[in-house]
Amino acid sequence: MPPKGWRKHVPDPVAAKTLVLDNGGYTIKAGLSLPNTKPQYDDCKVIPNCIARSRDKRIYIASQIEKCTDFGEMGFRRPVERGFIVNWEAEKAIWEHELFDTGAQLRCDPKETNLILTEAPNCPTMLQRNCDEMVFEEFEFASYYRCIGPVLNAYNDIPALFNDPAPPTNLSHLPPECLLIIDSSYSHTTITPLYNGQPLHPCMRRLSIGGKVLTNYLKEISSIRHYNMLDETYLLNEIKETVSFVSPSFSTDLSRAWKGGLRDRKPVDLDITIDYVLPDYETRTHGFMRPHDPVKAKAKRLQPLQGPREDILPLGNERFAVPELLFNPTDIGMQEAGLPECVMQSLSALPPALQACMLANVVAVGGNALIPGFMERLTSELRKLAPSSFPVRIACATDPIKHTWLGGARLASNRDLLKSVVVTKAEYNEHGSTWLGRRFSSGAGVK
Repeated sequence: MPPKGWRKHVPDPVAAKTLVLDNGGYTIKAGLSLPNTKPQYDDCKVIPNCIARSRDKRIYIASQIEKCTDFGEMGFRRPVERGFIVNWEAEKAIWEHELFDTGAQLRCDPKETNLILTEAPNCPTMLQRNCDEMVFEEFEFASYYRCIGPVLNAYNDIPALFNDPAPPTNLSHLPPECLLIIDSSYSHTTITPLYNGQPLHPCMRRLSIGGKVLTNYLKEISSIRHYNMLDETYLLNEIKETVSFVSPSFSTDLSRAWKGGLRDRKPVDLDITIDYVLPDYETRTHGFMRPHDPVKAKAKRLQPLQGPREDILPLGNERFAVPELLFNPTDIGMQEAGLPECVMQSLSALPPALQACMLANVVAVGGNALIPGFMERLTSELRKLAPSSFPVRIACATDPIKHTWLGGARLASNRDLLKSVVVTKAEYNEHGSTWLGRRFSSGAGVK
């Protein structure tokens, strides 16, 4: 007989270590989180979410692409389409290479690790079920929490972004009451109102414009005006990230960039037009931007027989016409409202009191938030559309790309919060994938 008061030790089904994956269409933001720690941006690793094939037929999986020196005509296989994981064969190869193989920087044993995984809003049920089965049956993680990416932002230090007073220590781990997340990334742009950390699904809005559409548009107009660059996805994405800016007044800058007709030529506005020196993949792996030189631009096809060769791509209104699609998708025939209008459509489904509260706490995340002028234009247009009595406060995350991951890491570092949201493998084995889908779709959150 065991002594009186003796209790059998039952191992904790929730592991001590948590892997947080913000599984985006362009990159995976990944890192490990431990209990009672203070996660930082530096704890997050950004991993290309692709398998690439170079023109010399070499294959690069995820971070291996950093070793590539020739990105010309590179083909990409991406497991995520429109924000959803649709190719688990490719995603499994990427996860195994980056997370589980010997020598992986973030190597962990899934059986001794919890997983927090993001998904895009309104993910089809069948894709969610496939994901759950891969997590528990293929990788066998100890426990698991699947949620839409914007939800994790609620666990970040939101008052610090707005320079507001910090909440009491005993409440600092809880999400703010009202928060509006604008996530503009590679696959799309979403607007998600959060109330006490829970998404208000009827009010969520999705704009089909993301970084992928912007890059493809730049490919098309550059191919029409300059070189045929339809196969240069990597290069054009690099150019987009280097030269783009959001114009505060599109019509004014379009007029400034206009060169005039054949009979009424105008001098080039050097504040807008620049030259991008293309890489040759022999002496230069990456291109660079420099001030526009009209003489060199005219002679771009007349290269010297000896000495360094330069292929120049002059860019004028392309610099701001491409990101303008976020605000005016109709420029390319997409019958959707622009980002500011989508925000107001989302808020219109809320009671007026909550509308004001949401507009006072707007946080922008995602790679497109880094485009110069994006925040200023968004703030200006929302101020015009919102009622004058409503305060409009918009903050850009310190690192918009890693901010969602940081929120997940902060959630994972709080043991009680983590236990309130995860589902263990034993629970999954007992109840099955249908129960798990209902558990996550019902907004399982802080208890």
